[in-house]
Amino acid sequence: MLSRRNATVALAVVVAVAWIASITVTVSHQDPPGAASPPELRTELAAALSGRDADTLAGLFDVPGSGGDDLAKDYVSVLKDSSARDISVQLAPDERSPTTAVVRGKTGTGEQFSYPLAVTSSKGRWTIAFTPPIP
Repeated sequence: MLSRRNATVALAVVVAVAWIASITVTVSHQDPPGAASPPELRTELAAALSGRDADTLAGLFDVPGSGGDDLAKDYVSVLKDSSARDISVQLAPDERSPTTAVVRGKTGTGEQFSYPLAVTSSKGRWTIAFTPPIP
């Protein structure tokens, strides 16, 4: 017969094992960061920027750990603060094998802006990296 103490310990071990298993399953089923193709990256990036969608934006960044979430929130905050609109994304120098995503748009005052973001590819996934693009 199990004592009350042994039963409590056994229950705690079962709960811990179940929790670890659920975390492992969750992590193993997460989609890898980035998009499946350059055109998909362009479309998702433009939609995330236009829609101020920090979660989608974070999923496109090639940033280790949880840094992508914070960076995406800050990025979206800047877009909101400047009332950015008419945002578009063009891949360069080649749509099929880009090294740069050029983001263009207008601020709330109508001033145009444009800046490049580096595009990287690894294991069939296309991401945005916050390193200077190499010409």
